[in-house]
Amino acid sequence: MSLRVAIMTDEIGWHTRQLQAALRARGAQGRCLDLADCGIDTSRARHGLRLPGFERALPDAVIVRGIAGGSFEQVTQRLGVLHALRELGVPVYNDARAIERTVDKAMTTLLLHAAGLPTPPTWTSESEAVARRTVAREAAAGQALVLKPLFGSQGRGLVRVGQVNGRFEPLPALAGPPYNGLAYLQRWVPPLSEPGFDWRVLVIGGQARAAMQRVSGHWIHNIKQGARPVAAALTPELATLAERASAALGLDYAGVDILPTQRGLTVLEVNGIAAWQGLQRVTGFSIAQALVDDLLERRCAERCAARRA
Repeated sequence: MSLRVAIMTDEIGWHTRQLQAALRARGAQGRCLDLADCGIDTSRARHGLRLPGFERALPDAVIVRGIAGGSFEQVTQRLGVLHALRELGVPVYNDARAIERTVDKAMTTLLLHAAGLPTPPTWTSESEAVARRTVAREAAAGQALVLKPLFGSQGRGLVRVGQVNGRFEPLPALAGPPYNGLAYLQRWVPPLSEPGFDWRVLVIGGQARAAMQRVSGHWIHNIKQGARPVAAALTPELATLAERASAALGLDYAGVDILPTQRGLTVLEVNGIAAWQGLQRVTGFSIAQALVDDLLERRCAERCAARRA
């Protein structure tokens, strides 16, 4: 009987089709499932979960491709389902603990810093007064800061404040979306070239496998914000830094964003639900197949070994 893999996603499209094709190539089945449709039902099955399409059985493995936004309670339950699957012995790729570390930019930064990895100076505060003092202090030293939503992605909601292009840019109001009363401020790293770029390095199973430059005339380098992917050599320095960042956050796979600075490389962000469509355009192997192979050959093998033990 073929393995049945749940692909947790709130959006069916190119990435899920790639994963399903890669699973079929390995003789496995991939079924898309929205975590918003899952929950607890202790009356139905011994394991106590409601997983549409899986009846009373658990999936053999789970790939997390996307988690829809929602209220605090809704997101807590969705992550709770992933936590429960892990506790029930199902390999979850990446699991809820890892996703929580990377979705929360502040926790990502803190863990990178604790691991001794280079990352820009960062501040958080729920107090607008404290945040404004931080911006003023940095501006007095000639620095710009980037205000980011704590849970944002794809470059949305990023604003430069402080000393920007020779003028002072104040902190906007934090109440309501996208900041929701919290300032996450990170010192802006100016580009070393025009146009500017960063590197996105893909780490799978602890090993850096591919890299690209995301080149843009804008200071935001996300592909969704108009940056173009350019093939890049995966140098030992890039690979080592990306692998260490992924390990610091306990990830099965990761998209690690790295910036060049005058002092060397610095890790900007780590994505635990990384998209790879742009990277695939400049990469010579199937990224989806590499992800599926690592899941089946490493994580599922670990589960079988644990059962035998």
